Amino acid sequence: MARNIEIKAQVSDLDAVRASARSLALNPAEILQQTDTFFAVSRGRLKVREFSDGTGELISYERPDDRDPKESVYQRYASRNARALLETLGKALPVRGIVVKRREVFLVGRTRIHLDQVQGLGAFVELEVVLSDGESAEDGKDVARDLCRKLDVPETGLLAQAYIDLLEASIV
Repeated sequence: MARNIEIKAQVSDLDAVRASARSLALNPAEILQQTDTFFAVSRGRLKVREFSDGTGELISYERPDDRDPKESVYQRYASRNARALLETLGKALPVRGIVVKRREVFLVGRTRIHLDQVQGLGAFVELEVVLSDGESAEDGKDVARDLCRKLDVPETGLLAQAYIDLLEASIV
């Protein structure tokens, strides 16, 4: 299974973070419209990610809910027909919730910087530092902390939860 180090923060000024990310990245951002449908599962998280062209991915992942940089272990399966995948899974598993977002993706070295506008929640920055086989999680955590400083991500904005968890908490 693939691994990365993740850190997420809510930000009040996404434009400032965007300017910093743009200055660090070698290429312009990729703009994505994503709809993530989460399913209720007994361990970890399971979602189908739909893209605007109808394709998608089945993504399962496990990671601790911690504000600091954390290791995520994940597996992805590409699908040419996200709707069919959703319908099939929906017959066997209850839907937990849906997250709709506009995502800008910058690549800085081996780190994906996501600038997310999440429907119903607001603006966020998320870092995913890709780990190579056998690499220690600490190496990736150091990269994430350094990028947080370069992007001026406030420590007070760091979050432990996934977007689905935040959405569920906001409707309780």
